[in-house]
Amino acid sequence: MCGIVGILAQNQNTFPDPSILEAMKETLAHRGPDDDGSFVDEKVALGMRRLSIIDLEAGQQPVTNEDGSIQVVCNGEIYNYQELTKDLLQHGHRFQSRSDTESLVHAYEQWGLDFLSKINGMFAFALWDARCRRLILARDQAGIKPLYYAQAGSSLVFGSEIKALLAHPGIDRELDAESLSHYLSFEYVPTPHAIFSGIRKLKPGHYLIAEGRS
Repeated sequence: MCGIVGILAQNQNTFPDPSILEAMKETLAHRGPDDDGSFVDEKVALGMRRLSIIDLEAGQQPVTNEDGSIQVVCNGEIYNYQELTKDLLQHGHRFQSRSDTESLVHAYEQWGLDFLSKINGMFAFALWDARCRRLILARDQAGIKPLYYAQAGSSLVFGSEIKALLAHPGIDRELDAESLSHYLSFEYVPTPHAIFSGIRKLKPGHYLIAEGRS
């Protein structure tokens, strides 16, 4: 199943707190009992709880490119990763594993944002490009894998489940009256809303771009 979390600091006086990332990650331990991983720099903190399916030995996340400038955490599966890998190898990219997630790293390097149109799968992922301080959150077309996000002061916080976001002390816990009404009427909360007023769910087939300013 897997689960991802992260914090993006969006001004020069804000830095991600590794202890908060660990608390967020711990809420998703049930989604990924096999492994966990983190990446933290001065602008972003990415976390992952992994259920090992593809490349059990070398598929740890976050996954990075050759120089470490791109980092990815992904929940889900990229169905056409073998075709992508073959194409990317012909373009000169070097792979360190047989993980489907690594195809995202090199596809972004090769095609920029156009790589999103080349992916076939069920996924929710976060990609950090340190060179331009850009975070990309993306979700599959069918919306099989969930991804929530919220603003916590001057930081953007995201995760596979709402309770991961609630582990961040800056998240507003006020209930959203409209969402509560939808839940009582339909027994679910329609996307992009969430039961808490400050939290949103990324729409299926959509992506979000946020910048961590210097």
